[in-house]
Amino acid sequence: MMAKGKISSLQMMMLMYPTIVATGILSVPSITAEHAGHDLWLSPVIASIMGFATVFIAVRLNKLYPDLTIIQISEEILGRYIGKIMGFVFLFFYVQITGQIVRSYGEFIVGSFLFQTPISVVMSLMVLLCAFVVNAGLEVLGRMAQLLFPLFVLPIITLIILLSNDFDFGNLLPFLEDGLMPPIKGAIVPMGWFTEFFLVIFLLPLVVEQAKGMKYGMITVLAVSVTLTIVNLIVLLVFGTTIASKVYPLMDVSRYISAADFFENLESVTMAVWIVGAFVKIAVFYYAVAIGTAQWLNLSDYRPVIWPIGILIIEFSFWSLPSSMELTNYISKIFPFYATIIQTLIPVLLLVIAVIRKKRKKIVSS
Repeated sequence: MMAKGKISSLQMMMLMYPTIVATGILSVPSITAEHAGHDLWLSPVIASIMGFATVFIAVRLNKLYPDLTIIQISEEILGRYIGKIMGFVFLFFYVQITGQIVRSYGEFIVGSFLFQTPISVVMSLMVLLCAFVVNAGLEVLGRMAQLLFPLFVLPIITLIILLSNDFDFGNLLPFLEDGLMPPIKGAIVPMGWFTEFFLVIFLLPLVVEQAKGMKYGMITVLAVSVTLTIVNLIVLLVFGTTIASKVYPLMDVSRYISAADFFENLESVTMAVWIVGAFVKIAVFYYAVAIGTAQWLNLSDYRPVIWPIGILIIEFSFWSLPSSMELTNYISKIFPFYATIIQTLIPVLLLVIAVIRKKRKKIVSS
């Protein structure tokens, strides 16, 4: 096998949890509040339906082709030439999305903290760090996620406890004043993030207990849904419906914390949580692109393509999104539909074709 080393189902869960949550934890409250108002806490619950569906599709494809990623599966199902074209579509999508994630990371760091630092330096250093981790292999990536997981989860729990005195439960009312449509509209962007669970298709071939893939995948979707719902609730209970006017509501709410004149202005904690999550997310996407590119080129090892892909990711972060305004517009209007087509609808089509072909083979052989 091209990639050496194995990971457990639990490590797969610890890789995927921050990969999805890292994108939404800062911006999901304002994005969902724009449409859902004080019912914004329902939007992640509705969006998670897409996550459950995507995990189901990815695991079913893995069961039909246990040792292959989507790049190889496409060739098996569609034939060599059409399969290569489909593989290129997946790779182009993941390179572009990885560039967009790196750009979002750079915009946040430069816009919130390192005002004088060139954004290209911030992004290049993160990509360089992720390149070293990807070069070390999936097993190291899994252990790293296991190590960083508490650093990602515990600060979120701490924020909930410290902010509890500022909660105004009256901000939850009136419940579903305009029906279900506003929370559904608010769920559109998070749905795009939940489709990123399709990345498990690149991890499952190296999971020791593949039979537990469905169980742990579904648990991860549930955990992400609960986390984003809680984040939305925290911000809503503190700020009310003014959330939509804030770019990073969770950062703003962290500044409200004041406990015993010791725990104050904890936005740095929120920043640290997000950076840890962004690091894991970029590394997972980077690994998927590297392993997929090597398989598409029929290489015996994926390591020679790591550095060229790193350069490509940085270039795409500038080429496809030349300004922060276009980045915001892309995330809110284009990405949800683009991601759903590539990571859910096309895999559904591949799964249907694969199942039909398997049934035909059984009929012919019998």
